[in-house]
Amino acid sequence: MKVLITYNSVHRGNTEKIAKAMASAINADIMKYDEVDGYNILDYDLIGFGSGIYYGKSNKKLMEFIDSLPPVKNRKAFVFTTSGKGNPAYSSSLGEKISANGFKVIGEFSCKAFDAWGPLKLIGGINKGRPNAQDIGDAEIFIKSLVNEE
Repeated sequence: MKVLITYNSVHRGNTEKIAKAMASAINADIMKYDEVDGYNILDYDLIGFGSGIYYGKSNKKLMEFIDSLPPVKNRKAFVFTTSGKGNPAYSSSLGEKISANGFKVIGEFSCKAFDAWGPLKLIGGINKGRPNAQDIGDAEIFIKSLVNEE
């Protein structure tokens, strides 16, 4: 199975850590979203889309990238997010965006991440050290389970 993991990681590299762990676990191709040619994405059997969460939303540029992709029908995809809250609903909203663009979402992953944005920096941030070894391990288990199901 040919897998591509594409992501956007802006401030602290939290999402990039998860993306790299997933890619390494299954020997997948990995690229930042702005390095992906939208038509080459069709060469993959499974595509992962990852984003950090900013004020409860996925990265705007990643969302615009998703909208710019060529039409697909039932192309398999998964989503993953990192955020201060680690709220799984954030991955669900990214999954809904992917689905609206013709992808069949077969999995969602989210985890807490170090967050020192806005007023959180006044207290030194939250979730220091996250994503941690447990989060990385969970991400590896997640991606392996998706690939093994196929």
